[in-house]
Amino acid sequence: MPSGRRNLQTQRALGSYSSAVVAGGFCFVSGQAALDEHGKELPGGIREQTAATIKNLESVLQAAGYGLNDVVKVTCYLKDMDDWSYMDDVFSEFFSASPPARATVQAKLIYECRVEMECTAWKPD
Repeated sequence: MPSGRRNLQTQRALGSYSSAVVAGGFCFVSGQAALDEHGKELPGGIREQTAATIKNLESVLQAAGYGLNDVVKVTCYLKDMDDWSYMDDVFSEFFSASPPARATVQAKLIYECRVEMECTAWKPD
């Protein structure tokens, strides 16, 4: 592993990838969805799934020593773009003070998940 780089593996990583990689003050968090730590889909519609997804991002960030306030960029993947306003409402509850940059795209997602998110956080070394 290169110097200054730290790979983080949590129970949330269900495949052959790191949950997060920390390098140069940045924390790159792999995609999270509304799944529990065993990969079982959590119930609910887009609002509940968005909240659970952000809480999963937060869990990985905390394990890496970061928090939601450190997030500078989020990429959201929605199963249906008609869910955008509902996702945005919940997103704004978690990122109200200083919202990160964000992109949202429509994508085919695993299981019956309606949303997946990945993020980049930063804080000084």
